[in-house]
Amino acid sequence: MIPHPQKRDIIPLKGSAAVKNAIRNLLLTSFHERPFNSTLGANLRGLLFEPADAITELALEDNIKRVLKKEPRIKTTEVEVVDLADQNSYRISVKFLIKQFDSSSSIEIVLRRLR
Repeated sequence: MIPHPQKRDIIPLKGSAAVKNAIRNLLLTSFHERPFNSTLGANLRGLLFEPADAITELALEDNIKRVLKKEPRIKTTEVEVVDLADQNSYRISVKFLIKQFDSSSSIEIVLRRLR
């Protein structure tokens, strides 16, 4: 983070960067992390240590789609979950349309299992 040169305060994100940051926060939030909204989040870490099979991939995809429906600034177009078994991780790619700017964008997150 780069501080503002005159105010010496953090510069807030605006536009598509703010939307991408909000999506990343939603995806990485687990259930019961937010005090007054315990069901908000994708709970991806909870599914990370389940067996690496097609059922877990579908559960990850369903959780992602469910939580992204709660973000009013976007329309989700595609969610892809790829199991990287040799690296003990999942690669998650989300493509979405930002309604305000009428532009498409994407975000990619790699979830790793550390043992």
